[in-house]
Amino acid sequence: MANVQLPDALLVKSYVAGDENALASLIDRHQSKIYGFIYSKVSDRDITDDIFQDTFIKVIKTLKSGSYNEEGKFLPWVMRIAHNLIVDHFRKNKKMPMFRETEEFSIFSIMSDNCPNVESEMITNQVESDLKKLIEELPNDQKEVLFMRIYQDLSFKEISELTGVSINTALGRMRYALMNLRKVIDKHQIILTN
Repeated sequence: MANVQLPDALLVKSYVAGDENALASLIDRHQSKIYGFIYSKVSDRDITDDIFQDTFIKVIKTLKSGSYNEEGKFLPWVMRIAHNLIVDHFRKNKKMPMFRETEEFSIFSIMSDNCPNVESEMITNQVESDLKKLIEELPNDQKEVLFMRIYQDLSFKEISELTGVSINTALGRMRYALMNLRKVIDKHQIILTN
């Protein structure tokens, strides 16, 4: 197929101009990468199929409406759509994985109660709920990196590719997000140690 050799940007233009085959070529070209990315985050074939389909429904709607303007960056754009749909999926199902324990970010070290009781569970839930509220208040660029890194376990290389910024910028955003989160964590440490 001659289309296979064409750059993404030209295939996008052809599709917008009415060539349905151009979209098929784009999907064929990037399918395994996008599907693999979604599956690596949700670990379920059916959910992956759904999110993959929803991703391309969004792609088609955006292209048909003429509001696509990221010429030459087709794959990162599609990956961002897929990423947002994955986050939506976890939010809807209230199954957002909990924060991973890392050296830089060990929120629940403050909950080192060896025999959890109702009260400590309530405090944990309160802290978790407060953290989610705080995350929502972060600037969008910090919030995005935080979700990708902590909730989805993406590497900073993957984050920089998906968000279209350098690895250093992604690292910087994560650092600011953590500094902002630490403020609320410190506040709770004071309350819990009284």
